[in-house]
Amino acid sequence: MDMRPADMQLCSSILRSLESCILGKHDEIERLLIAVIAGGHVLLEDVPGTGKTQLVKALAKTIGGQFRRIQCNPDLLPTDITGVSIYHPKQETFLFRPGPVMANILLADEINRATTKTQSALLEAMEEGHVTVDGDTYELPQPFILLATQNPIEFEGTYSLPEAQLDRFMMKLSLGYPSQEDEQRMVLSAEDVHPSDRVEQLISMENMIQIQKQAMNVHIDDAVGNYLVSLIRSTREHASVLLGASPRAAIALARAAKASAYVKQRQFVTPDDVKELAPYVLAHRVLLRTESRMNGLRPEDVISQVLQNTKVPVRLER
Repeated sequence: MDMRPADMQLCSSILRSLESCILGKHDEIERLLIAVIAGGHVLLEDVPGTGKTQLVKALAKTIGGQFRRIQCNPDLLPTDITGVSIYHPKQETFLFRPGPVMANILLADEINRATTKTQSALLEAMEEGHVTVDGDTYELPQPFILLATQNPIEFEGTYSLPEAQLDRFMMKLSLGYPSQEDEQRMVLSAEDVHPSDRVEQLISMENMIQIQKQAMNVHIDDAVGNYLVSLIRSTREHASVLLGASPRAAIALARAAKASAYVKQRQFVTPDDVKELAPYVLAHRVLLRTESRMNGLRPEDVISQVLQNTKVPVRLER
């Protein structure tokens, strides 16, 4: 499939639209768009009030498609997400009532406030694109993208996400607090209508599917592919790591690197694409040994060490 410059330039328009809602967060917004183009799910972790939910709502409005939101809490049941079969007396049969998971973009707000049983209801949807209710399988709309927000686990009333679910998130991102200048702009420009409510749809879901297909046709050279796999394997061999990045992580990093090149209007992946995204694709998938955590080591530190110690391929000009 040929790369169409018009579609590639649409990415810049989407970025500009989102940056008008969340000030001073170009890099974070670009990574979120990269994950969506790569067809991956994203976990946004940050303290309350940094704009996580508003960013997701603005993105969903910009790219169109079916959008649903779940406000997670300890009382939420798995069927509140997937849907439920209800007996219909007149027809004398069970009818399936779809849950909010039947959408192109699903926002699971404060996902770590839901119990682990409820969180596990999303595993099948995230990996296989369908849900099973009462023995029947129901396909989800395509594409299906889960954008989940969560507060740090140190906050009260939160549950840790299981490793199996974390591995299904392509990226884990954090917006962070705005700079003083950007925060001052927010205060001075405060209005009754939130900026995300003024965002207009720029593309259709059909356009997004086309963009996703084009992005996955971006070329990865063998040398870059070997570099990517070396990074993944190095996380498993690190002395401080109990569980390293999975083969699913390698595929996710490759897809994200392709989408990154596409957003930057290139038809090939560079080692820099891989290096820039590795911390956001790999860190949340790495499980450290207990003694390493007690010594203050973080998964991000391990990924940084792996990046420093892995030789970057260099293209020799002839």
